[in-house]
Amino acid sequence: MRNVLHLCRSLATLLAVSSACAAPLAYVPNEGSGTVSVIDTESDQVIAEIPAGKKPRGLAVSADKHWLYVSDQPANQLQLIDLQQRKLAGHVDLGMSPEGVSISPDGRWVVAAVEESNQIVITDTSSQMRAFSIAVKGRNPEHAVFSPDGKTILVSAEDGGAVDVIDFTTRQQVAQVTVGERPRGIGFLPDGSRAYVAAEASNEVYVIDARSFKVLSRIKAGLRANGVAVHPDGTYVYISNGGAANVSVIETASDQIVATISVGQRPWNMALTPDGKKLYVANGRSGTVTVIDTVHNLPLRDIAVGKLPWGVVIK
Repeated sequence: MRNVLHLCRSLATLLAVSSACAAPLAYVPNEGSGTVSVIDTESDQVIAEIPAGKKPRGLAVSADKHWLYVSDQPANQLQLIDLQQRKLAGHVDLGMSPEGVSISPDGRWVVAAVEESNQIVITDTSSQMRAFSIAVKGRNPEHAVFSPDGKTILVSAEDGGAVDVIDFTTRQQVAQVTVGERPRGIGFLPDGSRAYVAAEASNEVYVIDARSFKVLSRIKAGLRANGVAVHPDGTYVYISNGGAANVSVIETASDQIVATISVGQRPWNMALTPDGKKLYVANGRSGTVTVIDTVHNLPLRDIAVGKLPWGVVIK
């Protein structure tokens, strides 16, 4: 019996180590297919397709990697996907036309931007229930992103030409930053000092001081600048240019574009692996995800996914 117990404990240890060492997975919502494609970032192969409602868009992964939270635009819901079973396991009602989703740094809260009601809705991950909502002044909010310290949420007002600033402690809007037309993606530097916002109709990126909420600079990007991804060490920011089928690389020390990388058609939202060595770009019209080597700023391969991939999250 003692030998059996020892063997069981050894196997449990091996499984735990194997799980801890496994490569991160990339999750891609396909709004035209109603699925989420799961990509193994080591092999860059699709290993699963998960049903995710009618039109999945924004998404976030829980800290323990058990849950995937996906906004389903026509259903007006946040779909709860059990990643162990890889199937839908519930939903949270959000309001009309939810889009961008992010999770707080402590993993406790999921925020979704809800377009038609001009608000953000927060779900408590401990109960998997809607907790509260916060009205924003901007019209048609698309993305809502927590700051690295979890104290602030920035919300891009797609039809308002502005970024709304939410104090998460008081649950109130405390500022509004005017930017270019049709702001979309938002990304914070890891130290929380600056935020980068892509303005699609202006073809620009706005650099915002995340403490004073003042515009520090404007960077000319490609046609229809859209998605934003920030390197884990804060040295580079990546901007997808939907009309140019490429990604701009901004060096944050100078806030200058230092490289442009070709990808598929209509690149949208993106994500980096935790080590920052690979960037995954959802190409809506191509039905692919382009994998970029960020060390050499070169495309490695295209991965076929579902129809109209909207973004990527990696965990």
